[in-house]
Amino acid sequence: MTVSLNSDMGESFGIHSFGNDEGLLALIDTANVACGFHAGDPSGMYETVMKAKAAGVSVGAHPGLPDAVGFGRREMKLLPEEVRDITLYQVGALKAFLDVHGIPLDHIKPHGSLYGMVARDEQLMDAVCDVAVLYGVPLYGMAGTAHERIAAKRGVAFVAEFYVDLGYRADGSLIIARRPHATPPEVAKERAQLALTEGVAIADTGERVPMRFDSICVHSDTPNALDVATAIHQVLASA
Repeated sequence: MTVSLNSDMGESFGIHSFGNDEGLLALIDTANVACGFHAGDPSGMYETVMKAKAAGVSVGAHPGLPDAVGFGRREMKLLPEEVRDITLYQVGALKAFLDVHGIPLDHIKPHGSLYGMVARDEQLMDAVCDVAVLYGVPLYGMAGTAHERIAAKRGVAFVAEFYVDLGYRADGSLIIARRPHATPPEVAKERAQLALTEGVAIADTGERVPMRFDSICVHSDTPNALDVATAIHQVLASA
């Protein structure tokens, strides 16, 4: 089993900034770059792509809801065509910066509440798949949800994720806080080791939740993201 390490990046120009991006590039395999709606701006996108290229890190689009104040972590009522259009708009913007630097778009991974919305709603996920099909790239998401089901239906490659810095509910859904909080590196390390060796996560109510994944995500907007990413990098290296 080969597991990659990815991180959400380019969010250092948003309201929840801890400046972890540059340090994370030495530890991760791929970066999910914010495209301007929930965080990020043109200069930030340019610099993030440039630095990722120099570090040999692949780059995917991290489109979010148009809500910078809520950091894309407040749900909105959107029609499928609206989800398609905001995703297409943001991915297209990032693709322009990738073209400037001569590197390919690696994948698409929805951000925050958009990620949760399309995990539950197959019509909304189908709209995201429209964009993935257009660019011929994989989608990152959670196994066993509409992420995986609709990607398979549409013939889109799928990369399942596990989160070491977020909690899980007993139904396998993520607990996403509005504001970032630190996860002790030893806790993240234990979560990663349990997921890798036993294929489970421990829910907030104590249940063992099955986990199937190809990549581990570390958020860059938490205050100790570098410590967490370092711990997970060590776990993956030893595994």
